[in-house]
Amino acid sequence: MAEQNLEAKLKNLLKQDKIQLWKAPYSDDAQQPGHAHLQELAERYGTLLRMPGSEVAAALEVIRVQALRRGQRNQTFRETNIATVELLLPRGCSKDSKSKTFMETRLDVTAQELMDRIAQEVGLKSFKVILNGKTLNGGLRLDQQGVSNHSKMMVLKASAVASAGAGQSTSQGGSDGHPASQSASHDHSVQRTHRGFQILAERDGSDDLQTTPFLEVADQKGNPLKIPHKEKKALILAMGLHEKGRALMKRKCHDEALCHLLQADLHFSECGSELLGAVDNHGVLQLDIVWCYQALEALSCLEDGRERLRLAEDCFHRCYGEQQQRLLMIKGNAGREEALFLRLHLLQSLLAFVDGNDLQAQQQLSQVELLYARLCPAADKMTQLMLLGFSEREARLGLRACHGDVHEAAMLVSNQRQEREELRQREHRKRQQTKANLAVLTEAGYAARDAAAALKRADGNLDRAFQILLDASQTLAATNSDHDQKLQQLLYLGFERSPVEAALALTGGDVQLATELLMDNWGAVPSLVTSPSEEEPSTSSGSTDDIELVNEVLEDIPRHEDDYLDLTLEEELQLINTIKTHLSRSLTD
Repeated sequence: MAEQNLEAKLKNLLKQDKIQLWKAPYSDDAQQPGHAHLQELAERYGTLLRMPGSEVAAALEVIRVQALRRGQRNQTFRETNIATVELLLPRGCSKDSKSKTFMETRLDVTAQELMDRIAQEVGLKSFKVILNGKTLNGGLRLDQQGVSNHSKMMVLKASAVASAGAGQSTSQGGSDGHPASQSASHDHSVQRTHRGFQILAERDGSDDLQTTPFLEVADQKGNPLKIPHKEKKALILAMGLHEKGRALMKRKCHDEALCHLLQADLHFSECGSELLGAVDNHGVLQLDIVWCYQALEALSCLEDGRERLRLAEDCFHRCYGEQQQRLLMIKGNAGREEALFLRLHLLQSLLAFVDGNDLQAQQQLSQVELLYARLCPAADKMTQLMLLGFSEREARLGLRACHGDVHEAAMLVSNQRQEREELRQREHRKRQQTKANLAVLTEAGYAARDAAAALKRADGNLDRAFQILLDASQTLAATNSDHDQKLQQLLYLGFERSPVEAALALTGGDVQLATELLMDNWGAVPSLVTSPSEEEPSTSSGSTDDIELVNEVLEDIPRHEDDYLDLTLEEELQLINTIKTHLSRSLTD
């Protein structure tokens, strides 16, 4: 971290002074360093930065060598179309953690070819390659996915093949190294998570969705939001993958967590901007992605991280209000959500420091420390509330919301329990009424599927549902009557029933065209046009495998909707102290 900070400062000074280290007098014709001039520059910049000249000289030499190699790679690319990409490998894959890994490749090859080379040369068995926060698709060419000369890419360990439906690929070791030859089911697989929530998303209105708090999309008061079915499916997939990623983050499996979070980001992009503006889920996801970046020490993802933090901050301001006034108006407090702002400002401080902006990093860190002091509840107060029967989570969030006042926190948590219970009771009564109405409609002779669809269209109103079904029956009867007349007309002409029905279907019910088609083909219909259309594969959700898969993905789903706000702040404190140590040295040198 300190090395990136110093290099960023020196690059800003070099740019400001229009100094090019790869040219004379700082590099000679043989690309060797011009020691005297470099030493003089190091002394001058060392004085400006209040740092030892020897340390500055070493950093300048690193920058000089980088610039020379970059120039060589540019020339190679111009002459041969061979690009050089930088790989950020998982920890433990490189002997020297500070050295960078580069690989030469053409850009008109598929990403899978590059991944196969990484698997062979680095020795990884299962991984993904990430560029600018997006997973490379093994089947597409590198240049089609934005890979260019000097691109920086993350290599993430992954335990299984990614979801083929999302157009992603994971390289695997083995006899041929190709994903298609590998098993796609492991404990923490993105594919299994994706499939599990896909099953749940298809069960619109089922008990799974109604009884799992996380799967119910609600406003800040906990009231369910009405969302179009297509968007709801995308949102359930996004939220499910996000929650799986968060569970992996808690286990410190940040490589796998990031795979799930980036997949969740893809599904969030399928939701309308109006929906994303009403809930804070998308902002929390951006925050979690950048938190994984820092946990993986992926500081080369600076640009992507900065943009994601901007999106997160915009989302929070939109949902909570510029000064959290919307939260105050709706909930009466904003203490619990402040934990998100603590993490946001902490990551902004980190990125500012890595970017060489110590002043901005210090300003953000000061905000973080103020929030930390306010949000870290005293142990004795936590004990008092837990002795009253509240959980650790309830005690922590209650004290944060009430600025440490034990009595107010106890009242708040009690009221929240009561509100949640009342909401559950309302939803339970609503479901019971829906089941009763459904029974009335099915007893009247309507199919259960049609009855359920009618009740949904009628917002649960039984009379309106009856009218919808009655109108549909009359329309169907009229359609059937018309069809029967056409059918009898063609049968009267001497054609057989089966080809007559096929001809009417192919001509959209046009008797004249159907007659001509039958006469031209001697009373038959050509097999080419009567071949059955390809049906979509069955997605039955009732099989034992599906039930097991759903239960598996639901294991990591928190049973409380405020779980994402319940940060213990232990990891945050470690990062606060790390940045503080670097800043104190940087600002006092």
